[in-house]
Amino acid sequence: MNDPEKTTATQPSLYERLGGIYSIATVVDDFIDRIMTDPRLNANPAVNEAHHRVPPAGFKYLVTEMVGWAAGGPQKYTGRPMRESHQQLNITPKEWDAFMDDFQQTLAKFGVPAAEQAELKAIVNSTYGDIVIAKSSPD
Repeated sequence: MNDPEKTTATQPSLYERLGGIYSIATVVDDFIDRIMTDPRLNANPAVNEAHHRVPPAGFKYLVTEMVGWAAGGPQKYTGRPMRESHQQLNITPKEWDAFMDDFQQTLAKFGVPAAEQAELKAIVNSTYGDIVIAKSSPD
């Protein structure tokens, strides 16, 4: 007999539904490659400089670690806090939108289901206030 409460209580974590750390690392690999070369992001001189100062492999490691942790996996994020690591980058709302567009493209490329996409986007959007510091200039 199926107990609906039991089914809900044992629903797999986001981490499990994403396929674990190997699947997360594969998606992060594509995403970081995408944002590191996005001209919309690299038009910001501080972002462009940071993209060339930080080795992509280390950046991918920390983002993979963070996503694993935030999705309910056993990883522990060991990087710097988001505000500290982004405060000198002067990221605008327009640049955030480009970043989220890149994120959407990567999620679509790997066929991440809509429910999991929504959960991942909520996690990423929860960092907005720590990352987007500058106001967007009028177009």
